[in-house]
Parts: sequence; structure tokens; C-alpha cells
Amino acid sequence: MASQTQGIQQLLAAEKRAAEKVAEAKKRKARRLKQAKEEAQEEIERYKQEREKQFKEFEAQHMGSREDVAARIDTDTRQKIEEMNEAVNANKEAVIQRILELVYDIRPEMHKNYRAPN
Repeated sequence: MASQTQGIQQLLAAEKRAAEKVAEAKKRKARRLKQAKEEAQEEIERYKQEREKQFKEFEAQHMGSREDVAARIDTDTRQKIEEMNEAVNANKEAVIQRILELVYDIRPEMHKNYRAPN
């Protein structure tokens, strides 16, 4: 019976050591997963910054800077406003004359729905 008790004690001790090893293995695995996740996040961030830099370079090459675009839009707008002002000045007199002709040309006539009293 003493050998049985000793055997049970050994089994319990072995079981305890095994549980400790399993717990330690789980901790190591959790640390490795956390480290891998952090490394992946850093790699993603580096890749994102690199692609952003490439995009900005591409944008600068093909579209110009934002200031250039704004200046070009401003120039186009001023040019169109100037063209409209020239068109207004060129046609203003004719439009005024046409409006005056229509206002002065009064032709009194009976309304089509008017019925003469019997």
C-alpha cells in the first residue's frame, strides 16, 4: 500500500509538472502571437506609408501640386469672366433696344374671350 501511495504521489507530481509545462507553453504561444501581431502591424504601417509616399509622388508628377491646380482654376475663371463681360458689353445696346421696342410696341386689341353685351 505504501508503494501504491508513493506511485500516486509520483503521478500527481508528474501531472502537476505537466500542467505547469502546458501553462508555460500557452504563455509562450500567447507571447509569440502578440509579438507576431505587433510585427505585422508595424509592417502594415510601413507599407501604408510607402504607398502613400508613392501616391503623392505620382500625383505631383501627373497633376501638379494643389497650388498649381488652384492657380490654373483661378486663371480659367478670370478668363471666362472677362469673356462674359466682353459679350455683355458687345450686346448690351442691342438688347436694350430690343426690350424698348417690345415695351413701346403696344397694340390694343380685344381679349379673345371678350363677348360683346347684347
